[in-house]
Amino acid sequence: MGRPRAFLIGNPSKPTVGPVFDELRAWMPARTDLVGGSLDIAVQEILAARPDRIIVLGGDGTLLAVAGALGPSQTPLVGVNLGKLGYLADFTVNELQANLERVMTDPSLVTARMTLDIQVETGPSSTVHERSVNDSVIRDGAPFRMIQLAISVDGEFLTEMSGDGLIIATPTGSTAHNMSAGGPILHPETRGIVLTPICPHALTYRPLVVESSLTIEITAKQVNEGTVVSVDGQRTIPLQKGRKVLVRRSPHDFLLVRNPTFPRWHTLVRKLKWGVSPTAS
Repeated sequence: MGRPRAFLIGNPSKPTVGPVFDELRAWMPARTDLVGGSLDIAVQEILAARPDRIIVLGGDGTLLAVAGALGPSQTPLVGVNLGKLGYLADFTVNELQANLERVMTDPSLVTARMTLDIQVETGPSSTVHERSVNDSVIRDGAPFRMIQLAISVDGEFLTEMSGDGLIIATPTGSTAHNMSAGGPILHPETRGIVLTPICPHALTYRPLVVESSLTIEITAKQVNEGTVVSVDGQRTIPLQKGRKVLVRRSPHDFLLVRNPTFPRWHTLVRKLKWGVSPTAS
């Protein structure tokens, strides 16, 4: 067997990425087979190179953009944080270099994260298909009046809600917009779909977690001109009155290499300060 194959991607919009990209491109070939590198998401080049790992330099947004562009590709991604929080992009440059051999070869570090297939009706016979790693958010949009959404689960009517929108999150995305809106935090390898209303005009609406085998149907009963479905904060699809959004678990998981430097739950504590006492130093 030959050496494991790596492909290096960097987000050129971040000023710190260029120098790190050049550093790693010079450093890695002595340690692994670097089969390509690009400062953009060169999908065809990546797929043709058939890497064992794709190393992504940037932040969580960059990682989500790469995952979205690659679609159902089952190549594990390694996120190196050169952005702000870096929750998914969990490695520093030093941590990547210290753990490169394990990152490239240890299957126990590869976590399978469920993703969602999203279908948005855009016309009488037209549908846009997307895949979300983090979440899909139905947002009110300009002129920012309340919207009304009817929600069914596996063909059974659940509720009709009025508010600013709805977050449909994966377990991976439960620590993103969902958490900020008061939704539950799920272990990233859980199999469930989180429904979290955004500013519902009722005291009784609470976030709900449904089993991942179920199909969720959302009908736009009343929307604004600017109402959209936002997928992973990367792509938006206009949502018109009467149109439906179908959400189900994708058959293709998102494969992410975790940082072996810390325990699995440590990222939640270290970066989001979950469970940290206000008196702790």
